[in-house]
Amino acid sequence: QVKLVESGGGSMQAGGSRRLSCAASGDTYSTIVMAWFRQAPGKEREGVACIDSDDRTIYADSVMGRFTISKDNAQNTVYLQINNLKPEDTAMYYCAAAPLWSCPLGVAQLEDGMDFWGKGTLVTISS
Repeated sequence: QVKLVESGGGSMQAGGSRRLSCAASGDTYSTIVMAWFRQAPGKEREGVACIDSDDRTIYADSVMGRFTISKDNAQNTVYLQINNLKPEDTAMYYCAAAPLWSCPLGVAQLEDGMDFWGKGTLVTISS
């Protein structure tokens, strides 16, 4: 089992920046792929970003250029740097992991491949 705990959420202003963190513990040796998702109120959960063992990444079109996913293997932590925050970024942000060889071609295929999920951290953006 892999336990994932997100942190870094809160209330913040549009235009600012924030880094979310996801700490992984447990059976992390087989966790090759890490990903971030988000779910806004009344909307379906959507894939945001993915990173594999070679630090190859993919992003949703809606966040490309503003969001950056990265990881620290030594600390088993994955990050999501969010720049130029927008009100539409308001959502519960979830971290997920899976023993995949690499990220899929697009974020639409991300969710079904994730084996482990965190409980989320809430990000609220005001204008």
